[in-house]
Amino acid sequence: MTDVLDGILDDAGGQLDDAVELRRRLHERPELGLELPDTQAAILEALDGLPLTVTTGTSTSSVIAVLDGAEPGPTVLLRGDMDALPMHEDTDLDFASRVDDAMHACGHDSHVAMLAGSARLLAERRGGLRGRVAFMFQPGEEGHHGARFMLEEGLLDTAAAGAEPVSMAFALHQSPTLPSGMVASRGQALMASADDFEITVRGRGGHASMPHHTADPIPIACEIVTALQAMVTRRVDAFDPAVVTVAKIRGGTTHNVIPETATLWGTIRTVSASTRSAVIADIERVAQGIGTAHGSAVEVQVNEGYPVTVNHVDAATFALDTARGLLGDAAVVEMPSPVMGAEDWSYVLEEVNGAMAFLGTRPPGIAAPDVAPNHSNRMIIDEGAMAAGIATYTGVALRWLAAGGT
Repeated sequence: MTDVLDGILDDAGGQLDDAVELRRRLHERPELGLELPDTQAAILEALDGLPLTVTTGTSTSSVIAVLDGAEPGPTVLLRGDMDALPMHEDTDLDFASRVDDAMHACGHDSHVAMLAGSARLLAERRGGLRGRVAFMFQPGEEGHHGARFMLEEGLLDTAAAGAEPVSMAFALHQSPTLPSGMVASRGQALMASADDFEITVRGRGGHASMPHHTADPIPIACEIVTALQAMVTRRVDAFDPAVVTVAKIRGGTTHNVIPETATLWGTIRTVSASTRSAVIADIERVAQGIGTAHGSAVEVQVNEGYPVTVNHVDAATFALDTARGLLGDAAVVEMPSPVMGAEDWSYVLEEVNGAMAFLGTRPPGIAAPDVAPNHSNRMIIDEGAMAAGIATYTGVALRWLAAGGT
């Protein structure tokens, strides 16, 4: 492993200035969803001149860039997501977002920059590669199912066209809550599934001074909220956990009118398919049962989101071992448990062997309790950590190809 990885970290450091420049360009002009034309153009410009076969998406603004080595061999897929979040930025950075209500608050700008840097490093080593590396630049991760769109459009066929099928897929996700330059991951469940629900209580409206003439949906909705919390603590295995959060309640128009309806919105997070289906069924049963007890109808709609992100154990071990070889033992952590965030990388891992790891980007001088996390309007990163990310992307591909895909 030492021979394969020799010099990678230093060379990644040599790519850092270009990576920072690209990251800041994207950070200033964030785009949302599946159509990201400016981001796509910046990626194509960054890859220009490299010996890559580039394909752009038709249903999204995706980019797939394929690097063929000098000799045939296995295929590795590396991914960086591209899209921003619909929120205002309050960081006061010189390169803060110039787009109203759009911000790269999850670090996807850095993912793109690191993956482009890895493409350059691997292109420089093309003559010694036995196999193929496909670089997946993916839009629409923030709730838009971009990875699923790319799979449906033939991602894996494009990545492996005329070569061996993808035998290793790897992605990094930056995290300001981890020390800068640290890599963390685990085998099996890494991130949760994410479903959202809407519960509508249908009562009978009337004057607020005479509730006995109505079927007030407000206390019914409140009872459902508290019952759902009890349901999780008493129905869900503590070692196969779930989170059910009611994040929004709407009902009524003024202080002296009992409304006809009240509506709840929330999210469901689980780390196994079995608990996911059980929790969805329990939410429907509890909500409708409480409505029936009070003589009111309750409608429950659940919108299924991303499945559980499940790392293949061997792939996660391989990625962590690679990071140790590059960064040292102290910079690598095997996580004891999953996190309850969600990722559409899960769709790729349902199809092929692979893993995701987190890259620490905590800014220097900021204590862990004070850091602004992902999805915060004040989230910032230590851009220097991107060198470790470029090296890790590159090292995973080099080691996998050198080992013949085993």
